Amino acid sequence: MPLLRPLLAELADTEEIVVKVRKARGSASCCPTGDAVQEVSPLRDAKGSRDVAGLIGWGAMATVALVVLGATLGEYLGWFDRAVEQLPWWVPAAAIVLGGWRPFVGVLDDLRRLKISSHTLMFVGVIASVVVGEWATAALIVFFIRFADRLEGITEERSRQAIRELTAIQPATAHVLREGIEVEVPVADVAIGDIAVVRPGERIPIDGEIVEGEAPVNQAPITGESVPVDKREGDLVFAATVVDAGYLRVKATRIGADTTFARILQLVEEAEQHKAPVQRLADRVSAIYLPIVLMIALAVYFVTGNPLSAVAVLVVACACAIVIATPVVVIASVGSAARRGVLIKGGLTLENLAKVDTLVLDKTGTLTEGRPRLAEVMSFDGTSEAELLRAVASVESRSSHPIARAVVDAAETRGIQPTDPDSFESLTGRGLVATVSDQRWAIGNRSLLEERNAKLTPEMEARAHELESAGRTVFFAASGERVVGLVAVEDAPRPEAKEALEQLRLLGIERIVLLTGDNERVAAGVAAEFGVEYLAELLPEDKIAEVKRLQAQGAVVMMVGDGINDAPALVQANVGVAMGAAGTEAAMEAANVVLMRDDWQMIPEAIRIGRRSVRTIRQNLVFTAVYNVVGITLAATGLLPPMWAAAAQGIPDIAILLNSSKLLKR
Repeated sequence: MPLLRPLLAELADTEEIVVKVRKARGSASCCPTGDAVQEVSPLRDAKGSRDVAGLIGWGAMATVALVVLGATLGEYLGWFDRAVEQLPWWVPAAAIVLGGWRPFVGVLDDLRRLKISSHTLMFVGVIASVVVGEWATAALIVFFIRFADRLEGITEERSRQAIRELTAIQPATAHVLREGIEVEVPVADVAIGDIAVVRPGERIPIDGEIVEGEAPVNQAPITGESVPVDKREGDLVFAATVVDAGYLRVKATRIGADTTFARILQLVEEAEQHKAPVQRLADRVSAIYLPIVLMIALAVYFVTGNPLSAVAVLVVACACAIVIATPVVVIASVGSAARRGVLIKGGLTLENLAKVDTLVLDKTGTLTEGRPRLAEVMSFDGTSEAELLRAVASVESRSSHPIARAVVDAAETRGIQPTDPDSFESLTGRGLVATVSDQRWAIGNRSLLEERNAKLTPEMEARAHELESAGRTVFFAASGERVVGLVAVEDAPRPEAKEALEQLRLLGIERIVLLTGDNERVAAGVAAEFGVEYLAELLPEDKIAEVKRLQAQGAVVMMVGDGINDAPALVQANVGVAMGAAGTEAAMEAANVVLMRDDWQMIPEAIRIGRRSVRTIRQNLVFTAVYNVVGITLAATGLLPPMWAAAAQGIPDIAILLNSSKLLKR
């Protein structure tokens, strides 16, 4: 850095310089005078890491090829026989003990728990080789046991690259204001309500609300967006996102394990716990496969009388590849999807994504932007528009629904300040009831009016019908049994949704159904625009019933929603998808897939990820099965000696590594 100071001093108009140091795999930033140097987190070149892992995989393949070639030539030319004759037995015995004691202890531990593993079969081969005096073969088997273990480690390392890339970007410290003084503390010491100070190039340490400043924020670790998003006072920001420029003060609303980023990591790391049926099938196959191989080896021995052929059967049939065929794919797919802002909760979800044939949709916030605005206020009894809007906004001020927010914002924009209600009750699917200034108000749909015995006149119905036919959502304001007026809001359709729905149809999802609590006319207008079926005026329990009805017909249902009222249907669906950026906590918790940005293009992409994953798992399992059948056949007929079998058993592991690695490149 001292060498750079003269250069920096001449750059008087430069606010910040970022220096990337390739050899040290890190970066630093400093001011033009060089008075302050700030270290930034180490750079992690994901592409470079993947390239290295790929080279390791190809290197392993080349190693196995050379060993197999050497074993073939050695056996054919008689080199091994001559070498074994001159080699004392204790040399390979020492190699067996030194190299095999650790996995052998693992085998004994498995047997105590009545569990059969791939190492169990391998050590049966070692013991059988020693019994028949094939010490060199036994040593080679041990070598390839350790080699296969190393390959499995490489495979897991390769597939967990995405997790490491995510984990590496977590900030370790935070600058917070304590009694008006900025101090640096560990992130673990930040409390809810603390004000964090974030400067250009720094990562935000917590989830929170901006209380001061404006800045473009790179949200790629959370949402997958490649372009920074402009943030200002009042906006929410996420932990691990980067302030590209500007200065922010952020009030902590979520810390530690409760941050969105921490929850993403937890979902990715727990992915393997949610096993897909195909993965459980692999586990079951492994449990019965090994006893079958033992019986085949015994049959070969009794039929041929050749113990070497029996040993070769045991060695070539190692089940390592079967065991790793699925977990590698699950971890790779979930991790890769997380980098793009699609959170998939495990292997079962991946398989269900591959089977989806029916799509069920919410309307507000899903097919529409979820940012409704006030379109019209109409009084029916002479009450002024301002007074009616004040009453409605006062009731809606207690609600977090987007429509309620639109009404309150419109009132405040017009200089109308809502009054805090004395009492408040939310009636799911119908509306709100509250007392404002000693007057009882009911704000909601026709069902709520019927409950209150409030009648609509033909004039009221005609105007409501006109507004609803135009795609606007209408709700009424009633005081006692008297309908005072109506309020209409409009919500623009998502422009990208129509194209995404066409992509879904091309993927084979022909049936698409809109389920909404809105009225018939509004639902019909939206459904016609997108070319989908619809059911209107539904309560949350009605949405569940419809999902169950579709499933009873044999459909594999994906439900897409964003609100609290969608949560039950999201749980019931085979795959629940939450629009995460605008979605509620309840929806994100209930969903199997969470989209960290409200981009409809991510829904067909999630289905593609699921289909690629299942296809790769099946490829891995089929290849392993065919390879083992061929290998066992050659060994049983004496065409594959134990030495060659030991060399060849690592090939399926490498093939699975290379086949699964393609998921990380997408």
